[in-house]
Amino acid sequence: MSNFNFKKRPTNIYPLETDEQIEKSGLSSRREAFQYLSRLNQKTDLLAERFAKGKVNQNQFIALYGFYQSEIQQLELFLKNTKNGNGWQDVVNEGKSIIIRKRYAARLIGFSIYSNTSGQPLRTLGQFAVDPILFIPILHAYQNAAKEIFGEGMRSIVIKDGHVLIFMPGYFSTTLALYTAEPSAEKIKQLEKIHKTFELANERELVKRKIEPDKLVLPHQCFL
Repeated sequence: MSNFNFKKRPTNIYPLETDEQIEKSGLSSRREAFQYLSRLNQKTDLLAERFAKGKVNQNQFIALYGFYQSEIQQLELFLKNTKNGNGWQDVVNEGKSIIIRKRYAARLIGFSIYSNTSGQPLRTLGQFAVDPILFIPILHAYQNAAKEIFGEGMRSIVIKDGHVLIFMPGYFSTTLALYTAEPSAEKIKQLEKIHKTFELANERELVKRKIEPDKLVLPHQCFL
């Protein structure tokens, strides 16, 4: 006769939560929901600061601000209509702001560099399929008008498909940069540095009456 003792396996391996445990869980979730709501409001303030510092462009700001406000309103409505906070994560889209920021970021498409003296193109990089009719008048204005009349510094125009053409003038030349959208102030500052580096590195060639474009070094290509 066998000496093995077979014990009856319990039917309830994972005991059901009591009403008190469920209530405590709900209160904990509600606190988490309010903490997330607080973070959303902080993100709104941070977004305004980032825009003021030139870290995000106008399209990114509008899209992200609208997203945060929608999240806040939905979560506030959820908390108003429920006693506990269970399921609050289903109301929000945590992590979507990263997707929005990338979607509305201005992407650099191409460059074209023109001589301020001759008005002729020196080099073109990337996909710079822009009708010269759109920018030649502005280049001529840079070339001919006094700075105090025309206005000193960078200019931009919106062209087909919402693309933005940036004019970055220097002493010898002007860089035209084509973006998918309005770039942030930080990107414009970066473009200004690129153009200054270009003129500094190529000054010996740029001062010549007849410039040989193939001898120009192009820091621009590192950003395409």
